[in-house]
Amino acid sequence: MILPAIDLLNGQSVRLRQGDYQQVTPIHADPVRQAQAVNAAGIHALHVVDLDGARTGRVVNLAVIQKIRTVFEGFMAVGGGIRTLAQIAQYAEMGVNRIILGSIALKSPELVKAAVARFGDVIAVSIDGKNNVVATEGWLEDTNVSFDALMAEMLVIGVTQFIVTDVARDGMLTGPNIPLLTRLQQQFPEATIIASGGIAELSDVLALQQAGITDVIIGKALAVGQITLAQLAASEV
Repeated sequence: MILPAIDLLNGQSVRLRQGDYQQVTPIHADPVRQAQAVNAAGIHALHVVDLDGARTGRVVNLAVIQKIRTVFEGFMAVGGGIRTLAQIAQYAEMGVNRIILGSIALKSPELVKAAVARFGDVIAVSIDGKNNVVATEGWLEDTNVSFDALMAEMLVIGVTQFIVTDVARDGMLTGPNIPLLTRLQQQFPEATIIASGGIAELSDVLALQQAGITDVIIGKALAVGQITLAQLAASEV
């Protein structure tokens, strides 16, 4: 599944460079219309991140996300700032198909366990960082936890879907970290790994698929036109 990304900051669609909130590129003033354009191109999957939520630890762009869910036809994933079962339930009731937990997976694994018990495979965990070390709170805080350790812990409590982002490549158009993604997929064959960060062209998507990574999130490449929605809709990737 290919998921175009919409990252929300102050209610607008933006892109960050390597997760840096000081390096913001505006993409679309109306993310609802942006989501409709994805549908209009014949694509029915979408990845939405509340960047304000990721930074503050609370859902901020709920109203915009709700509008997107109302108009968008297809599979919709949402992450950013989700810290409580009540927030998870709110998104589930809204019809969000994949609810992504980030920082809370490291800081409160018992909440993730409860979420999986209640919502099943709607729950996914985002594992982000550099040099195989996890970063939290919108990538603003480093930890001493490895990608491998966090994924292993989450698998034990029932999580099967993981969005994996090499922050050093995010927004850089330098290609995904295929060695990292491939190693994790081989190490944890029971996991579904969704690749995020660095996708620059369709050949990157093909390379990931050949490595066994079938779900891919595309952000910057779409924003700058190196990949178009029409190409995604017409391709066999």
